[in-house]
Amino acid sequence: MNWAGFAAAEPALAGTVEARFGAYTHHVLATLRKDGSPRTTGLEVRFLSGELWLGMMPDSLKALDLRRDPRFALQANPGNGTGMGGGDVRIAGRAIEVDDPETKSGYVKEVEPPEPFHLFRTELTEVVRTSVEDDRYLVVEIWQPGKPLRTVRRA
Repeated sequence: MNWAGFAAAEPALAGTVEARFGAYTHHVLATLRKDGSPRTTGLEVRFLSGELWLGMMPDSLKALDLRRDPRFALQANPGNGTGMGGGDVRIAGRAIEVDDPETKSGYVKEVEPPEPFHLFRTELTEVVRTSVEDDRYLVVEIWQPGKPLRTVRRA
């Protein structure tokens, strides 16, 4: 499911997630290396035209990882200190490289990335928000395609 599908299914959570990613420019992307071990790197993300986009420098290791194995995890920058205003937000899914010149041209008009670049659109498999409620409860909201939003509260 793409971002627009998720946002239609869970608009409140989608709004919170976009706000968390919008609060800072750089976030953390996890990909899988050739040997299956994790690689984490910094990344800027964009929510445009109903998609969550990942843009990368040509032949960057993270782009090569995604070409080989499209699975990823993306964590929003938690910000300064330990407060995590808005909660801890993570997205998992698959990244699909986009080579279509028209699509890439539209992205360039909006984002003005340095060229050349790799562009990936995402298919979401999970969105998770962890927050603290009333300074007492840890609240975990978990969304997966085709399933209702699940909320777990722990004291």
